[in-house]
Amino acid sequence: MSRLTLPLAALVALGVGALSAPTAAPAATVETDQGRYVIEEVVDGLDDPWAFDFLPGGGLVITGIDAELWHIGSGGARTSVAGLPPIARMGQGGLLDVTTARDFQTSRALFLTFAAPQDGGAGTALATARLSEDATRLEDLRLLFEMTPGGRRGQHFGSRVVEAPDGTLFMTIGDRGVPDLAQDVSRHNGTIVRVARDGSVPPDNPFVGQADVQPEIWSYGHRNPQGAALDETGQLWTVEHGARGGDEINRIEPGVNFGWPVISYGTNYNGTPIGVGTAREGMAQPAFYWDPSIAPSGFAIATDTSQPWAGDFFIGSLKFDYLSRLDPATWEEDEIKSRETRRVRDVVEGPDGAIWFLSEDNGALYRMTPGD
Repeated sequence: MSRLTLPLAALVALGVGALSAPTAAPAATVETDQGRYVIEEVVDGLDDPWAFDFLPGGGLVITGIDAELWHIGSGGARTSVAGLPPIARMGQGGLLDVTTARDFQTSRALFLTFAAPQDGGAGTALATARLSEDATRLEDLRLLFEMTPGGRRGQHFGSRVVEAPDGTLFMTIGDRGVPDLAQDVSRHNGTIVRVARDGSVPPDNPFVGQADVQPEIWSYGHRNPQGAALDETGQLWTVEHGARGGDEINRIEPGVNFGWPVISYGTNYNGTPIGVGTAREGMAQPAFYWDPSIAPSGFAIATDTSQPWAGDFFIGSLKFDYLSRLDPATWEEDEIKSRETRRVRDVVEGPDGAIWFLSEDNGALYRMTPGD
């Protein structure tokens, strides 16, 4: 167990106690054309962090891709949590997302996504477990879903998990580096899947009962969606990596084909065209796309109406080291860039209405508030 840097204001916002740890680094102020932002470091000393979420009553859980799960408790103490499932650490795969169950106060349930070992390769999987009362281990671990064999390549695991208001779980899966499989609904590559809390298939999934279609599939034709969030109405949105250009924001609807690799607003890395162009009948258009690519990962939709950014989208850029703030009414973008925003891997709206984000390169968690 070690102590980390957590500023008192952040601890108060999380509802946890005061800290006797060393003084935090000074907060950074970032000026953009759209406003002023204050960014303070909350947790440091993390090795290759991938995702985080808040716990009711205070505290955090944070994943590291190298099969690390940390609990950050009252006073800033960090505990390594034992009891993880078998994890394949290959390429972009490892321990990936973590989401706190809506009923955590009674169930103490967490949802974890990870690269599961599969006959020499790996596939994206989803598990649930109970966090022990002392937050030192996972108990009653259960596998809820594992994709059809994902292959031996080390890229495009997707792997965000979101709990819907009805308690079902959405999980994103990349094409695993085999683009054509995103159009093959007999496989899970390049899809968003939806399962119940017990891992069963909800009867209202769009492909239930159809021959040669995986019943967990909610939508397909995705390249590598690494961000997912719900808006204030419960609508699911995702962000996903394009190739050379064509990173997308998508409004996800059941049964919809989002086109990869038949249509795209990008090109292959060697400059050659992708598929048939940017449109084809029966394939959905993105709500927004970037060209050039920003490599989006991590996605939060601000829902706290007390904040000036209520309703805006916040998305991390791995490639250009900034936090993107987008107004979905106009798609006007504000680039929030500082030393703290290097390779933003995950973004979450906190219980205090602040925007919190993980920097992969800095190995740190930050809290951002409006500067004025």
